Amino acid sequence: MQDADSQGLFLLDYGAGNVRSVYNAIELLGYSVKIISSPEDFHVAKKIIFPGVGSFSYAVDQLSKKNLIKPLLEYIASGKPLMGICVGMQVLFESSEESDKPGLGIFKGIVRKFSNITKSVPLIGWNSCTRVVENELASNNNIIPISQDGRFYFVHSYATLYDPSTAPLDAAYTTTRYGDQTFLSSIYANNIFATQFHPEKSGKDGLNLIKSFITSFSPRTLTPNPIFINPKDVSSSYSLRIIACMDIRNNDENELVVTKGDQYDVRDTSDSNKVRNMGNPVQLAKRYFTEGADEITFLNITSFRDIPLQDLPMLDILREASKHVFVPMTIGGGIRSITSETTGETWSAVEVANAYFMSGADKISIGSDSVYAVEEYLKNSKCKSGLSSIEQISEIYGSQAVVVSVDPKRAYVSSPSESKHNVIKTNKKGPNGEEYCWFQCTVKGGREARDIDVVELCTAVEDLGAGEILLNSIDNDGCNSGYDIELLKLVKSSVTIPVIASSGAGNPSHFLEASKDAGVDAVLAAGIFHRHEVEIKDAKSFLNENGISVRI
Repeated sequence: MQDADSQGLFLLDYGAGNVRSVYNAIELLGYSVKIISSPEDFHVAKKIIFPGVGSFSYAVDQLSKKNLIKPLLEYIASGKPLMGICVGMQVLFESSEESDKPGLGIFKGIVRKFSNITKSVPLIGWNSCTRVVENELASNNNIIPISQDGRFYFVHSYATLYDPSTAPLDAAYTTTRYGDQTFLSSIYANNIFATQFHPEKSGKDGLNLIKSFITSFSPRTLTPNPIFINPKDVSSSYSLRIIACMDIRNNDENELVVTKGDQYDVRDTSDSNKVRNMGNPVQLAKRYFTEGADEITFLNITSFRDIPLQDLPMLDILREASKHVFVPMTIGGGIRSITSETTGETWSAVEVANAYFMSGADKISIGSDSVYAVEEYLKNSKCKSGLSSIEQISEIYGSQAVVVSVDPKRAYVSSPSESKHNVIKTNKKGPNGEEYCWFQCTVKGGREARDIDVVELCTAVEDLGAGEILLNSIDNDGCNSGYDIELLKLVKSSVTIPVIASSGAGNPSHFLEASKDAGVDAVLAAGIFHRHEVEIKDAKSFLNENGISVRI
């Protein structure tokens, strides 16, 4: 491994959540990196990588509080290379609609929120990048090689929109289309290279990009008489995400293992009645990354019994997995404000989430605590208190970092008038021939039902600041008969944030059905991947052949 002092490579971490993945990516490539711990480090740095996660306001605030803005601007003015990532790109512009605080103003432009009229916001997923300058030669040795055939991972609600009449054209490098809008996916000017996407989470394509910055960066040479692409000519490669999920819990020998339930029952139906053991979490995560999973989700399904900050084995699993997995990782289980019954020590929801982020998670998934938060929200006439875990975490890390995992089950009624809840007419009749049902939300891993329906919950958590819905189904879990399409359609039509289909997938046609019929943004499966009943590459090939864009 090449020494950090000889490379002069530094990482600017203002407290942005998961920078561990950037650190691990650099080490995987064979280089070492130091963390900037004081303004003096800017003077010895030869190259700086500036990753950002979360809100524009939080990033600017933290840079200011840590007295990093002035030395950062001086470093940029010195001509030494800087690579910004996500919010690390956004703060280089003048301002953002997300905040009343000014950006660094290196480039002209305002970072604006995506429109959610025709698409889900935040943008979470894989997409391609298209050169802004159509006659810029890819063979130019000065050019950082963003493959136009590659796929890169985006996760953001705000972006600098691409308009040739107003965009900073000298800096604009690539553009990306998301639905009806086109935005700058990277900028490259003088000594600055920055991406809106996360290269450290973009698999091989992203790792190659980081390596190019470390080993062969030089200022971009502007093309004479540039021809700028028309935004209308930028095509979208936004892809359906295939997510591999692992339910993790202690087995009877007190080891953390991946398990799989049948309608949430994880114990074997044989005489042994043991917890089903599907394998080691880290080894499975490595396997899924290699096989092409677009995301990996860890759900600690017994964490409501424990204090996550004391759950060292789970944090160790994340740390180890993040050394080998360079696609997004989500962790769920026990993310809430907690107090130790033995010591009286209290941890805020933000502190709990931060422990997971610092260990390698990119997103956190909130389950039962979201239901309790919505109950309070509804009781208070839909007034936000600012005290819920959803609000507190999204305020700092952004809505795109907060997933709400919903565990609903069908509650049948003979007619809509029998319930105050959001009732649908169903094609799947109830035990007594009922033709109507509503979807009742549960807590504690499906063990306790609450008087709240799935539409109430999902619309409320969107308002509270959640950026994505992981929509499970207790009725369909482990049945391999397909997702609950009626449930997916109901929720997808009720919210504007992305929806992940979960529970019930048995073959690739179920992924296709969820995408085409319900319009979900991602599909999640567990058991069929664990047992090799369906290979991820085969599922993607099937979807691609049937007209669904996927990352191959």
